[in-house]
Amino acid sequence: MITVRPASERGQADFGWLNSFHTFSFGHYYDPSHMGFSSLRVINDDTVQPNMGFERHGHKDMEIISLVTQGTIAHKDSTGNIRELPAGEFQLMSAGSGIFHSEFNASHTEDLKFLQIWIQPNTFGGKPSYQQKGFGESEGFTAIISPDGDHGTLQIKQDMSLVQLVLDTSEEAHWPTVKGRRYYIHVVEGQARINNDLLLCQGDGAKIEELDEIRFHKGSDRFKAIIFDLP
Repeated sequence: MITVRPASERGQADFGWLNSFHTFSFGHYYDPSHMGFSSLRVINDDTVQPNMGFERHGHKDMEIISLVTQGTIAHKDSTGNIRELPAGEFQLMSAGSGIFHSEFNASHTEDLKFLQIWIQPNTFGGKPSYQQKGFGESEGFTAIISPDGDHGTLQIKQDMSLVQLVLDTSEEAHWPTVKGRRYYIHVVEGQARINNDLLLCQGDGAKIEELDEIRFHKGSDRFKAIIFDLP
């Protein structure tokens, strides 16, 4: 079963300095039919004006993933990390027992665009941690996040994985599923047909349940998506 979450139906918050589209209920946007999916709680598609950003604030017991699609994030946190996160790199911050951080647009002239993703952990408390890595734009599937951190992936406190799919020269890709697992697709760039049926475009999402495989057929010059493998 495939359930599409169209980009045009997402919640929106516009604060002037920040324009954000919410796949799931977040902040002032509340929709009881879109409260998350498995351990995936938040996908916010954020655009931040130059020199603006999220002032220092706190989190506890949440796994927070960021993927910059345009520009650079200037990050600071209470564990001493002062980092810049450029377009294409992934950040994973495990809030644990509590962490304070700020995320600002590092540019004085250009907008910052990034995906803010929250995963509910399966263990609570513990020391906060910060991970950051670029995985490139290789053709096909690239493992980004896993529960054990194998093969150079970022390690998360949940029985879930995150994979990046890029179709540039290739027209198709197939992802085998595992019985009892749930999957969520979020389109970062371009468009593709899923299982020769549904067309997903930039910003669209799809819940995948009880399918033997997920088949992607590119519908644009280039297609990029992230795939969540969830309990």
